[in-house]
Amino acid sequence: MLPEYLTVKGYGEHEIVIQKSRFIAYIDRAETEEEAQEFIQKIKKKHWDATHNCSAYLIGEHDQIQKANDDGEPSGTAGVPMLEVLKKKGLKDTVVVVTRYFGGIKLGGGGLIRAYGKATSEGLAATGIVRRKLMRVMHTKIDYTWLGKIENELRSSVYTIKDIHYLDTVEIETYVEEGQKDNFRAWMTELTNGQASIKEGTQLYKEILLT
Repeated sequence: MLPEYLTVKGYGEHEIVIQKSRFIAYIDRAETEEEAQEFIQKIKKKHWDATHNCSAYLIGEHDQIQKANDDGEPSGTAGVPMLEVLKKKGLKDTVVVVTRYFGGIKLGGGGLIRAYGKATSEGLAATGIVRRKLMRVMHTKIDYTWLGKIENELRSSVYTIKDIHYLDTVEIETYVEEGQKDNFRAWMTELTNGQASIKEGTQLYKEILLT
């Protein structure tokens, strides 16, 4: 598992018009090639009457799967420029389809490359990009008398509270970077005078929306 990587927030769409042609970008996260192909087919079915439904996707920790499809546009003028935008932005596990309704004015090779690249870039901006950071969930059990102090300390610290369970004792789940586990344990032990029970939980990706 990668320590961190960039991907899209989720599903998004965005339309631009260039020389009377409509370019509609559809974007989503896809962690397998099957998911990417399903998304592409769904958009193609939705826009069965479009002039073109061009697509590109980039999947895998090391971008093992990269595909681009011009769907009838001149070779290399649609899918490849779309894929290049994904690469330049350093995105992973992302699929994009740009649907074009021809407006009667030919754009030429260079114009098409710019149009599909722009549609993809603006579509990504509208959808939003997240940084997924691999974190360890630490489980801290404390007596209710410690709750106010510990919660305040956590909220003003570098750590992020994932959840709080109010049971016989209070259990606080906290996102902690893998390299900070020992520091977190020592800090929490000191804060509670050794009264906390601290255990490691699962690894999860925490998503941070980038502006």
